[in-house]
This record gives sequence, structure tokens and C-alpha cells, in this order.
Amino acid sequence: MRLSHRGTHHPLFTVSVLLCALLCPTPAEASEGPGTSAEVARLYEEASAATVRYEAGRRAAKVQHKKVRKLDRLLTKERHAVDVLHGDLGRMASAQYRSGGDLPQTAQLLLADSPEELMRGQRLLWQADLAVTNAVTKTQRAAARLADAKRTADRARRTLDRRNASLAKLKRGIESKLESARWTLQGEADRSVAAGQCRGAVRLDQPESSSTRAWVPPVETYELSAGFDSAGARWSHRHTGQDFAVGIGAPVRAVGEGRVESVSCGGGFGIEVVVAHEGGYYTQYAHLAAVTVDQGERVSPGQWLGQAGTTGNSTGPHLHFEVRLTPDLGSGVDPVKWLDERGVQL
Repeated sequence: MRLSHRGTHHPLFTVSVLLCALLCPTPAEASEGPGTSAEVARLYEEASAATVRYEAGRRAAKVQHKKVRKLDRLLTKERHAVDVLHGDLGRMASAQYRSGGDLPQTAQLLLADSPEELMRGQRLLWQADLAVTNAVTKTQRAAARLADAKRTADRARRTLDRRNASLAKLKRGIESKLESARWTLQGEADRSVAAGQCRGAVRLDQPESSSTRAWVPPVETYELSAGFDSAGARWSHRHTGQDFAVGIGAPVRAVGEGRVESVSCGGGFGIEVVVAHEGGYYTQYAHLAAVTVDQGERVSPGQWLGQAGTTGNSTGPHLHFEVRLTPDLGSGVDPVKWLDERGVQL
């Protein structure tokens, strides 16, 4: 997924990694309670579930609306057929009248040039009349069944529409609470960064991962913004990573198995986590609003490292993700290509 440029940083603020030794908590230090981070994570899950229910309801309503329109077309067609058949009956009645259908049978026989022909014609008219009458009855029954089906479908459609309206209202309410909690979380993060006091890791309940993949994207739902080696007015050099446009509080995940090299909260990257992987590679996750791991901790693919934010030199909520040959800025490689080589296509 692609999006125009949103959020970035200035690479001159590389002292953030060095500050970690002085400011960041170690595993031995007490970690903070979940607080706002947990509230944001909970609301994220609720918003996601509400969106899934709303979208499922919207799709069901769309199918039901289509069914009602189809039944309406079929009912119109059947009613038209009844009108046509009634017209046929009227024309046959007129034909019988013109051929003497109102005269006594004896008079018709006396006046006819060929009695056999008269009887044959009358028999054909009677047969045609009976056939059309039967067709009218059959078509009327079909129209009645369609009318019943349409009424049932209409009731189902109205029920779905009412349910979807309720789901939409619930979804908006959750999203409003989430937006408020997001900025509360961001405010807490900004204050800790400004004070130079890194907050400890918050331990959040995260869903059990059923994935057996060795490598995953750093965020689950995202749009790509500024890419690797792109130019920008906010950087003294070219962009050193790949930006993912996500909301504040979005779970940020370890792309693969590794060990937390550092947790930092100062400089242009704001709150950041660096993870060391086998093969001599390091991944960086920057501009976070909170972290959920401590330095030295082992992490698995998809495990939450923190929550996205807009700390440091950032123009908006996003995750700045880098792949490096060393833990330090300046050794980056193209993260999109690096992940693609490991089976992860962004």
C-alpha cells in the first residue's frame, strides 16, 4: 500500500542511542504499569473488532439490497405477464363474439357453411381459453409467491440496515475514545522525552500468534510513506529507512527473532528500540509512544516491541523502520528489499 509523504526525522540526532546508557531503563529496573498504553491497546482491539462486524454487516446488507432489487424485477415481470394474459383472454372473448359466440348453438350450425369447421373452431377457442385461464392462475400464484418473498426480503433488509446503523454508531464511539486515548498516550511520551526520563517497559496482553513465519512486517496494518534513500527537506542526508503511516498506539512488532540491543528516548528518533538479529543485522523502530520490552530481552517474530507514535523529530504519527549492519545510524540498507529477501512483501 502506498501513501504520500507523512512523517520523518533528521539523521543528525544520532546521539539518542548513546543517551540510552544514561537514560533508558534496564531489565533490573521496575517497569511501569500498563495505564494508558493498555487502554489504547484495548481500544485498538475493540475498534478492529467493531470494524470487522460493521464491514461484515455492510456486505450482508449489500447482498440483501441486491436480492430485494432482483425480486422486485421478477415481480414486475410476473405482473406484466398476468396483464398480457388477461389481454389475451379479452381478445379471445372478442373473437368468440365476432364469430357468433352469443348465438344459440343450433343457429350457429344452421348459418355455418361447414358445421365440422364451426365445431373445430369453437373447440380450439375453448381450449385456448382454458389454457390461458390456467396460465393466468399459475402466473398469479407465482406473482403472489414473489410478493411474499419480497416482503420477507424487505423486512430482512430493514433489520440489517438498523443493525448496521447501530454498529456504525458503536464504531464511531470506540474510534472517538481511541483517538482521545491516543493523544493522551502521546502526551505522556512527549513529557517523558522532554524530561529525559525514559519510561519503563509496559507489559501488555497481546494476542497469541498462530503464524509460523520467521519474518513479518513491523506493523500489521499500514500504508507506506517515505521510502529508503528518498530526499526530503527535513533530512540533512537522504532518508535512512522506510516509514509506515500508522495511528498512535498501533502495535509495533519485531520483524524476526532477536535480542533487544537498546531502548532509547532521546534525540530525533524519539522513543526507539533497536533489535539485533542473527547474521549481523539490526532493526530499528523509531518515533514510538511507548515500549513493551527491555534492553537485553529476547523477542520472537511478531512480538510487540512498543506502540507507534510521533516522538522526536516527526511530522505526524508513523513508524520509522530501519535495517542496519551495525546498531548505529549510517549503516542502513534498503529495508523493503531486505524484508522481501526474507519472504515479506510490503
